[in-house]
Amino acid sequence: CVAVDVQAACHEATFTQELLKEGFHRDLLVKVELGVAGEDAEGCAVAARIHLPPGIFVDPYELASLQQHNVTQAVLIPDVIDVEAPEYLATGLLVLLYLEPDPRCSHCFRAALPVHGRYHRPAEDVEEALVVLKSPEVLVCCCDNHLSAECWKPAEVESPCSGRTSSPCQWYSVRHKLVYEESILKIPVGLRQHSSLVCVVTLLVTALCSSLILRAACKYGHW
Repeated sequence: CVAVDVQAACHEATFTQELLKEGFHRDLLVKVELGVAGEDAEGCAVAARIHLPPGIFVDPYELASLQQHNVTQAVLIPDVIDVEAPEYLATGLLVLLYLEPDPRCSHCFRAALPVHGRYHRPAEDVEEALVVLKSPEVLVCCCDNHLSAECWKPAEVESPCSGRTSSPCQWYSVRHKLVYEESILKIPVGLRQHSSLVCVVTLLVTALCSSLILRAACKYGHW
């Protein structure tokens, strides 16, 4: 790996995060531009440590499929997640998202992470719940390099430098400036005054579907 110049390393990185798409199923796009020259960034791994609130989660089965196809590399803590739990019964989630070099920029890194909104309690007079996604911590790991403690703060992250390897790595927290302080996910919620109507419609649809299934079973089934 190529050593990073200490003076260049003291320059702040630029971080942006953006929520793409609409509704419950979104993509979190993360971009980091290191404050170093392109040749100095070579050999360094970059990751974002993201704290997801209870109102948003990552599907571990979807993530496993993406990792098998080398699309997205990430570590979930905890790795067992109840994807069916509503927001008020769920807990927060820590994600270590590995960023890939951006071919359009020699010292830029980026990654996209699929995230999903959880169902919230019905509200009285609002049709959307707001889930605030704070800015994550930017981490850098440069092999065989002793970085200055004045510019780099060791991070307590027990994870390899890459999602494709298992070798231990010393991560360092990078000072960075934010383009946006936080991202806000708007999730549709039901209204409490509609509860009776929803229950009646659900009961009627369930009864209709059950009768159609029973009719088909009696007509075409073999007893």
